[in-house]
Formats: sequence, C-alpha cells, structure tokens
Amino acid sequence: MRKIMLAAAAMLTISSAAFAQSTVIVTDPAATGSVVLPGEVRTYVMEQQTPSVVYEGDIAVGATLPDTVEVHTVPNIDGYGYTVVNERRVIVEPKTHRVIQVLE
Repeated sequence: MRKIMLAAAAMLTISSAAFAQSTVIVTDPAATGSVVLPGEVRTYVMEQQTPSVVYEGDIAVGATLPDTVEVHTVPNIDGYGYTVVNERRVIVEPKTHRVIQVLE
C-alpha cells in the first residue's frame, strides 16, 4: 500500500511540473501601442491637410485628449478618428478621445 501511495504522489508531482511548463501567458498588444490599424485608416489620415493643434499634455497611446481637441472621423470606418496635435498625426477613439496610435 505504501508503494502505491508513493507512486501516486510521484505521478502527481511529475504531472504538475509538466502542466506548469505548458502554461502560456498572453499580454494585450494594445498596452504596448502595437495596434494594427486598417491600411485605409492610415492612408486616409496621412493624406488629410488638417491644421495642427497645440497641446501641452502628453501625447501617448492610452492618453485621453481633452474635449477641446477637435477629432475628425474617418469616413466609412467606425471606431477611428484622428487629429493633428503638435504636428503629430494621432489616431483616437472618437467617443472617448483616447489615443490609439501616434503616427510617425
């Protein structure tokens, strides 16, 4: 009986180690700023002659621009807006003004 208990404990230990090695951790790519934009969004925004707005705050992915910054919509594509802040083109969520990507 003792040998069976030891064998069962050994098997549990081995299977636990094997399970731990197969664990995969996935991180959200949006947190790093690596959002993949549809090509037509980037093309449209880069072609527009939009005047730049001066803004003192931080322009980074995840930052929220104030409501005083005018956000323009991208025609025929929901969920994307843009503006030009401090001579940098910025893709934002139109409803929240949250920065999705800064185009360089």
